[in-house]
Amino acid sequence: NAIAVKSDEKGEDKMKYIKGYTFTYDYRHNKLNDASSRESLRLMKESTNCDTVIFVLGALQDNAQSEEIDYLGEHMPTDEEMIEMIFFAKALGLRVILKPFINCRDGTWRAHIHFFDMDIPHEPQWRNWFRNYTNYQLHYAKIAEMTGCEMVIIGCEMVMAQKRDTNWRDLIAQIREEYSGLLTYNADKYTEEYVPFWDAVDVISSSGYYPITDWEQELDRIEEVVRRVGKPFFFAEAGCPSRDTSPAIPNAWDAEGELSLSAQESYYRTMFAHCSQRKFVSGFAFWDWSTNLYSLSAAKSDTGYAVYGKPAASIIADFYQMER
Repeated sequence: NAIAVKSDEKGEDKMKYIKGYTFTYDYRHNKLNDASSRESLRLMKESTNCDTVIFVLGALQDNAQSEEIDYLGEHMPTDEEMIEMIFFAKALGLRVILKPFINCRDGTWRAHIHFFDMDIPHEPQWRNWFRNYTNYQLHYAKIAEMTGCEMVIIGCEMVMAQKRDTNWRDLIAQIREEYSGLLTYNADKYTEEYVPFWDAVDVISSSGYYPITDWEQELDRIEEVVRRVGKPFFFAEAGCPSRDTSPAIPNAWDAEGELSLSAQESYYRTMFAHCSQRKFVSGFAFWDWSTNLYSLSAAKSDTGYAVYGKPAASIIADFYQMER
């Protein structure tokens, strides 16, 4: 049941198709692995026919220029509950990907984490930040190895930080000393060609929040990157809120708009219609399925990314049901 990477007759790496979903938790101790979270995970698999779960871990730094990274505070699951939840997911028949990413306490998007290119006394420095970020990643790499996770995502949408090629390569080398599974980096939308260290990871992945009208041109662009690098590719995030405005701006989680379950459904239909024609797209992991799942009766009034109880869930389930 592992996510296998193998070479085809042309020598290009291939990966077993990922029918995934991203499972997010209430960011506090002892919430990831309680009874309601386990039931939510079970419903996720049942409702979508997914075979892979991505567990996200949300470390925090104070702002985009902070060097310190808090991955042991009350906003994180305990190691014990993380380990137990991984084994529970595996008992459900799910493959597991760990995704330790980072957010800023002041609400700044992680893409803007950035420091001066040169070291200046009394100013925050890249080397200090990467030392702390490496400690964070190694902590979960060890858990991933111990529990047999199939993949680790070593960063997500770090648009300004991903330019630090040498730092990322050092990080990847250290992770490989602790973890024997597959590694990927989750590039942000539109930035797939700007990641300099794709050759150092096993899989290319990105956030596929593309406007409903733009899928063909964006897939053309991404395919060029995948062909050049010669690595498997999947969308580590994708999705669309259920608002009438969201198909045009699916990355805008806070966009104004009227409730529209049909708009969300149409987005998934269109995305699948385009991506299913591209052999290089080897899966998805949609955003997001929460531990704090609303009641089924509340689905008709939810305007977020969730699909539980909405028409989009059936579209995903039907798509994932097909053999790939």
